[in-house]
Amino acid sequence: MIDVRLLTFNTLMRDDVPARLRALGPVLERAAYDVVCLQEVLHGGSVRLLRRGAGYRHVAVTRAALPSGGLMLMSRWPILRYRFARFRMAGPLRTEQLMRKGAQLAVVETPAGPLAVVNTHLSANRDDDWSDGNRFTRVIRQELDHLARLVRGFEPELPAVVVGDFNVPRDSAAFTGFAAAAGLRDVLAGDPTTTFRPTPRWPAPPALDQVLVRDGAGRPVVASARTVLRDAVRVPDGRELFLSDHYGLEADLSLAGPSTGME
Repeated sequence: MIDVRLLTFNTLMRDDVPARLRALGPVLERAAYDVVCLQEVLHGGSVRLLRRGAGYRHVAVTRAALPSGGLMLMSRWPILRYRFARFRMAGPLRTEQLMRKGAQLAVVETPAGPLAVVNTHLSANRDDDWSDGNRFTRVIRQELDHLARLVRGFEPELPAVVVGDFNVPRDSAAFTGFAAAAGLRDVLAGDPTTTFRPTPRWPAPPALDQVLVRDGAGRPVVASARTVLRDAVRVPDGRELFLSDHYGLEADLSLAGPSTGME
């Protein structure tokens, strides 16, 4: 079995973006993640800051000047192929729709063989109400249905990891239904730990960022995950800032190689 360390992190598209990204790059480098999936990377300048600061050789981003969906993947190993699939815009008109949200689908050549990686960011629920009748829940369900179809059809023989800011609670019917429809296991099932930094206006947010996995043909995946990047860091100008309004999720994946089985 070969281990892969992965991070998923919503980097926050506003408030001191250059300072926070300059600080994030060295944090990623020190942590020595093998694969990093980022959300809310909205400008080419942000892509350049992250590439320069983190030092990853292999980067996947569609439309580098204005990254599609705000999604960026960095890897220590070659990225064999990748593409972006946009979700259909629906529901109430909102500024968020300018992000053109969707999913980034990539294949990374790990020492254990190819790994399918899906990085995504779904629409936010501005009402903080995930009941079936809510206007934003309907939008999110449409996006989850689309994502499930993408995952089922994407390199189905490969082991896969699906991560990102789902903007839907881990224990919600919409999310658990998505995981079942996509053929995925929720690595953090039953863990209620929030992935969004509590605020006075939202003192007890749910777990909105997720890590799910799928076994490949003859290549099982063993996985665990935890929240990281919770503390403030010192940025280059001397201030202390939180890296985002989200926490990161760090995942350890153990993969069997295609020719070795479980040996």
